[in-house]
Amino acid sequence: MLFSTGKKFISTLACSLTAIALMTGASSAKDAAPTYALVQINQQALFFNLMNKGAQEAAKETGKTLVVFNATDNPVAQNDAIENYIQQGVKGILVDAIDVNGIMPAIKEAADAHIPVIAIDAVLPAGPQKSQVGVDNIKGGHILGDYFTDYVKKNMGGKVKVGIVGALNSAIQNARQKGFEDSIKVNPAIKVADVVDGRNIQDDALTAAENLITGNPDMTAIYATGEPALLGAMAAVVNQGRQKDIKVFGWDLTAQAITGIDQGYVAAVLQQDPEKMGSEALKALNAVTAGKTVEKNILVPATVVTKSNVDTFRPLFK
Repeated sequence: MLFSTGKKFISTLACSLTAIALMTGASSAKDAAPTYALVQINQQALFFNLMNKGAQEAAKETGKTLVVFNATDNPVAQNDAIENYIQQGVKGILVDAIDVNGIMPAIKEAADAHIPVIAIDAVLPAGPQKSQVGVDNIKGGHILGDYFTDYVKKNMGGKVKVGIVGALNSAIQNARQKGFEDSIKVNPAIKVADVVDGRNIQDDALTAAENLITGNPDMTAIYATGEPALLGAMAAVVNQGRQKDIKVFGWDLTAQAITGIDQGYVAAVLQQDPEKMGSEALKALNAVTAGKTVEKNILVPATVVTKSNVDTFRPLFK
C-alpha cells in the first residue's frame, strides 16, 4: 500500500505529459515542425516528468512548441530520435542522455545542421552542445556522502556497513556513486558491503535491493543513486521488515520518500529541482536561438532533505 499511490500519480502524470507532447506533435505535423524537441530518458520516474513539465510550461509561456520523446531507457532510441528531429527541422534540442559518450555523434550531427543542443541533468563530454543544465552529480554525491559520514558518527557509533543500489547503465548515477564513495573514505570504519544494479528501473532496483539485504544481514545502511533505486530500496526494506535497523539515504524526493522520512527509516534524500532544470534549459534554448550566448554550465541547486526540513517540501507532492 505504501507505494501504490505514488505509482498511480507518476503514471497519471506521465500519461498527461505524453498526451500533451503527442497533441503538440500532431498539430505541428499539419503545419510545420515543432519548435523544439526534448529527448528524455524515460517517463516512469517522477523526476523526468517534472523536468518535462518545467520545459513544457516554459515553452508555452514563450510561444514555442515542444515535443517530448520517451526513450524508455534505450540509448539507441535517443540517437535515432535526435536524427529524426534533425530531419524534421526543429530549431533546437534538449536532451537528458542515457549514454553520454554514445550520444555525442548525434549531437555533432545536430550542430552540423545548425540546430543547437542543450544538455540537461546528464553531464556530456566536451562537444558542440551550447550549455549543460543541472546539478554537479559528483558534487551532489559528495554532499550526501558528507552528510552520511556525519550521520554515522553521531547516530551509528562511527561504524557502519552500507550497501549501494545504483544504475550502472546511467552515467549520471555512476557519478553520484563515485562522489559518495570518495566522500566516505575519510572514515575507514565505513565499509561498502556491495554495489547492486537497479538499472534505473524501480522493479529491478527492488529485486537488487532485496538480494543486497539478504546477502548482507549485518548491513545497516543503503545509499540509492536515483529515484527508482531509492523507491526500490525503500520497498525492499519494508518488505523484509528492516525499518528499525536499516537507514536509507538517496536521491530525489517523492511522496513515498517523505513517508519514509516520517517513519524514520529514510534518513536523508538529496532533492534536486527537475522542474526548474526543464524551464532553465528551455529558456537557454530560447536565448541561443535568438542569437544570444548562455553560460556553459547552468547549475540548479540541490538540498539535503531530512526530518528537520521535510515540511518545506510536502506541498510539492500533494
